[in-house]
Amino acid sequence: MRAPGFWQNPPEAPGWQARLLAPLGWLYGWATARRVGRVGYRAGVPVICVGNLNVGGTGKTPTAIWLAGRLEGVHVVSRGYGGRLEGPVLVDPKRHQAEDVGDEPLLLAAFCPVWVAKDRAAGVMAAEKAGARVVLLDDGFQNPAVMKDLSIVVVDAEMGWGNGRCLPAGPLRESVRRGLRRADLVLVIGPEGARQRFAAGYSGPMRIEGALRPLQTGMDWQGQRVLAFAGIGRPEKFFATLRNLGADVAQTVALEDHQPLDERLMRRLMAEAKALGAELVTTEKDATRLPTALQGRVLTLPVRLELADDSAMTVALEDLLRAADPGST
Repeated sequence: MRAPGFWQNPPEAPGWQARLLAPLGWLYGWATARRVGRVGYRAGVPVICVGNLNVGGTGKTPTAIWLAGRLEGVHVVSRGYGGRLEGPVLVDPKRHQAEDVGDEPLLLAAFCPVWVAKDRAAGVMAAEKAGARVVLLDDGFQNPAVMKDLSIVVVDAEMGWGNGRCLPAGPLRESVRRGLRRADLVLVIGPEGARQRFAAGYSGPMRIEGALRPLQTGMDWQGQRVLAFAGIGRPEKFFATLRNLGADVAQTVALEDHQPLDERLMRRLMAEAKALGAELVTTEKDATRLPTALQGRVLTLPVRLELADDSAMTVALEDLLRAADPGST
């Protein structure tokens, strides 16, 4: 389901829809506040949570990839949204597909061991037993099953907190005030101008800024005619990135977040691309959901997180690891 437009209204003028749904939003926020107050499993290794306050894509997966590249012995634990396996199960890209474990775990498994577990505590225990020195909890900021040692809240600079209201009156899983009280760092991802606008009204924990940059793969996008499709939180970001690289975007198809890419849909997209004289292109995450036979026939555009200044994040990680192993200093 696409996010309603009124979710992005300014907080001072949220619109009649948000006001009508306000009681439900209050109940949703109250229920979240009660849930997160529970005490969960305390792991024997540091647990870093990458989460958000908003529903939809904010850049959690690129953040997890960035962290996985800078931590030794890290294992990711995910609930495997969209997958059928209850777990705990170690993701194996050679035998698992997105319908088994979800698309994000499949993508992350290229960078470090990934466990899918509907029971987060059981997933963390499995990772510990397998030798994890650090556990990266993908999402789960509002899930109390595991105690966190470092919580990073990721926010899209252009979307911000929306109208500031909880579901269904707005895009928030919990109130900004309550959520930021539990956060250690807030990572703001987006263009520099959007980050500056967000910073102007920000008050909360230490803020770190970054942007998603296309990964240099040797592909020359300049003048490349494409039909672009994406089933992520904000497909328009992907389309804009292609245009900024000089691609000739003949057509765009915005799918639902995590939407299955079945053969019927792909046949339609292939026929439309052929009629336009264009190549199909999608995101790295969407590519994990492609039917096996088509995975080599669709172009992908990977992106990676680039921090404006990584010193604060580096210090936070070093402090966390030093506290977990005082003898290492």
